[in-house]
Amino acid sequence: MVELVYPQDVKLTEKEKTSICYLSFPDSYSGCLGDTQFSFRFRQSVGRRTSRLRDDLYNRDAPVTLQRETAHFFGYVYFRQVKDVSVKRGYFQKSLVLVSRLPYTHLFHSLMQTIAPEFFEKHEPCLEAVCNEIDQWPTPVPGQTLNLPVMGVILQVRIPSKFDKPGGSPVRQTAKENLLPVPTLLPTIHELDLFKCFQSILIHLQMLWELTLLGEPLVVMAPSPTVSSETVLALISSISPLKFCCDFRPYFTIHDSEFREYTTRTQAPPSVVLGVTNPFFIKTFQSWPHIVRLGEVKMAGDLPKQVKVKKLSKLKTLDTKPGIYTAYKTFLHKDKILIKRLLKGIQRKRPSEVQSAILRRHLLELTQSFIIPLERYMASLMPLQRSVTPWKTPPQIRPFSQDEFLSTLDHAGPQLTSLLRGDWIGLYRKFFRSPNFDGWYRHRHREMTQKLESLHLEVICDADLLGWTKDKSEVEVVDLILKLREKLIKARRQQLQLRDGVMDKLDSFISSIISSLPADLQIVLGTGASP
Repeated sequence: MVELVYPQDVKLTEKEKTSICYLSFPDSYSGCLGDTQFSFRFRQSVGRRTSRLRDDLYNRDAPVTLQRETAHFFGYVYFRQVKDVSVKRGYFQKSLVLVSRLPYTHLFHSLMQTIAPEFFEKHEPCLEAVCNEIDQWPTPVPGQTLNLPVMGVILQVRIPSKFDKPGGSPVRQTAKENLLPVPTLLPTIHELDLFKCFQSILIHLQMLWELTLLGEPLVVMAPSPTVSSETVLALISSISPLKFCCDFRPYFTIHDSEFREYTTRTQAPPSVVLGVTNPFFIKTFQSWPHIVRLGEVKMAGDLPKQVKVKKLSKLKTLDTKPGIYTAYKTFLHKDKILIKRLLKGIQRKRPSEVQSAILRRHLLELTQSFIIPLERYMASLMPLQRSVTPWKTPPQIRPFSQDEFLSTLDHAGPQLTSLLRGDWIGLYRKFFRSPNFDGWYRHRHREMTQKLESLHLEVICDADLLGWTKDKSEVEVVDLILKLREKLIKARRQQLQLRDGVMDKLDSFISSIISSLPADLQIVLGTGASP
């Protein structure tokens, strides 16, 4: 049950409370003694209102992979289980859960490591004090470094921006941000230790990257919620900077409200990545095409024992051995150079952070090699800037033709930036049928449409509007004012990136034209520019 909710003015629906309750405790099979941290994700109740303007402002400049969720919450859990003879069951069991729309995994788990031990000692007064401190934190602004004081510690974090160079080091801070002394610097707010997450499936990384890219239904069966949630989040991040546009649940239980939806056998499994720990799911998910079964990490010499790819028909008993159960054949060949490099790193006792950096760089370059030809082709669909004129609606973006795109690959394909060989065209064809392509295309199309709208407003601003109105009828002038107002309202709502002074100039033009019209029309139109 939920004992406390802070801040106290937060209203959770009964369905949301139930989801949090079930997801914040490890399954009884996990046997998590001591302190355990993991993450989950659940649907928000229908009809919940959010601050749309605040979300739009943040999401406009944040990388797509770190944007605020609109329909889901993340839960960041710190669970404690210790022997206690005074309790009926013989154990003290309690979870502290932080709920947020932001996928800041590393920041929030670091925060929980600071808060939770104190909370279990001092209870509600501790939580009240912490929430008062968090209440004073600045809003996350992409590109800024923030100082976040909590319980005598200052966490210093930089919020990534979509303008950062992918894989590059953070932009250097300016002196004006007045950083406080001796803060605890967090090198990232969201990145995981990829090497730790993938250590027993390293040789199958290519296959897992393709399955994630294509939005294939995938179940990760793990020995604990920590391994389950970290592996699912690592898989989702493996296709960064591309956004994973399917559903994903880092930790999923039989009590989840979507359990029936995801386990029905009357239709094909949905595009979702699920992390589970209960062996019951082995039987439930027998009809799923791809299952990753992870065990406790064992060493085979210097190398963590690698799981094998097995036939789905072998997935029958509850004591099923670790392995990847799938009939999937990869489109691209394995990168043997990467595997050798990582194995050498293990033998030389290279730190996990360095191994993770090598992995992250490899996955980033692989995803970029795949996405750059798509970006290049998409840019070619944009109308020329000179075709945008003040007196006509902006020209349309040309439709995306899959065949036309595939014909560009001979001279501008992934082979220009990637050494990997294989059936790239087959991989693109399958990608076109995935939710990830649909999400990427919608996002790019929306960005390009907004760019055209910005260009159109700037061209209108540079035109001789007063000269145009001189020989026009009142009806035409009023029509121009109404259309301009509508465009300005839309531009403000969408936070369009415009040249300095464009809005002010158009606002003053509208005001001066209205003031020159007859009094009855002025009353109808109002005297202001755009609300």
